[in-house]
Amino acid sequence: MRVVVIGATGHIGGYLVPRLVDAGHEVVALSRHGRRYYGEGSNWPDVSTVIVDRDAEDARGVFGRRVADLEADVVIDLICFETDSARQLVEALRPRGTYLLHCGTIWVHGPSTVVPTTEDRPRHPFGDYGITKAAIEAFLLEETRSGGLRATVLHPGHIVGPGWVPVNPAGNLELWVFERLASGEELALPNLGMETLHHVHADDVAQAFALAVERPELAAGEAFHVTSERAITLRGYAEAIAELAGQPSRLAFLSWKEWRETVSASASEETWDHIAHSPSVSIDKAKRLLGYSPTYTSIEAIRQSLAWLVANNDLNAAGLRD
Repeated sequence: MRVVVIGATGHIGGYLVPRLVDAGHEVVALSRHGRRYYGEGSNWPDVSTVIVDRDAEDARGVFGRRVADLEADVVIDLICFETDSARQLVEALRPRGTYLLHCGTIWVHGPSTVVPTTEDRPRHPFGDYGITKAAIEAFLLEETRSGGLRATVLHPGHIVGPGWVPVNPAGNLELWVFERLASGEELALPNLGMETLHHVHADDVAQAFALAVERPELAAGEAFHVTSERAITLRGYAEAIAELAGQPSRLAFLSWKEWRETVSASASEETWDHIAHSPSVSIDKAKRLLGYSPTYTSIEAIRQSLAWLVANNDLNAAGLRD
């Protein structure tokens, strides 16, 4: 098939494009630039590249038509963050009967209630990102159910892997958290450290997209969680990182009011966003219908991120070198 990947040179696309080429598909890569950050492989020369500024072309109302003119059998959209953008693309692709795969997020669920959360749970998103992604999901799935364009939505968790800063055991992106654990210093966590995070390696996300391309008869009109097998608690995550570095875990637990005073305002905001969601989702549906089988556990995927950061001198934690 002829497959167009929008956002092809980003973190997921860098793993996905080589998978699609290896499967025998003709791939057209759309991006703002020609640089390839991840997943460099021997088959990249077989990929056609189109340089495009999506935001600018969406604003002019021409992006959807540009994609439709590429005459793809399948379009994979990894970088759609506005409902109007999704609608423009669908309206342009509908006459061709193109199969559209969209990258969503597990944050469409809002706070976890019953865990692991399945795809059929009611949506109660909060925050602009989760609310908008839930609206895009609803639009795309209704489009399929009403007999329009066939669409599938895949919802990754917290994406990690080489080149990526992982959400840390305190629920934010501060690298000093890993450095403190790797050096055996005490680390304070909010509450009792029992809130959850659900990571996924970018290559496992790519695996799921590649599988969905091959199974439109099962995937169209459906949403799938794409994460590691299990979520992890903040406490368990911190203990695992200390163990990887060969250190004892020295953890302290503070009330939210006390803990937020120990970090910057931006870190506090990031942490609140993550622990308020506390995602823990089921991947049984993706396993059953797509044959999805994540290669990495959460900690294995995070370890690759940390090893990359150490090797590139972004993280001062030699004990976490792979």
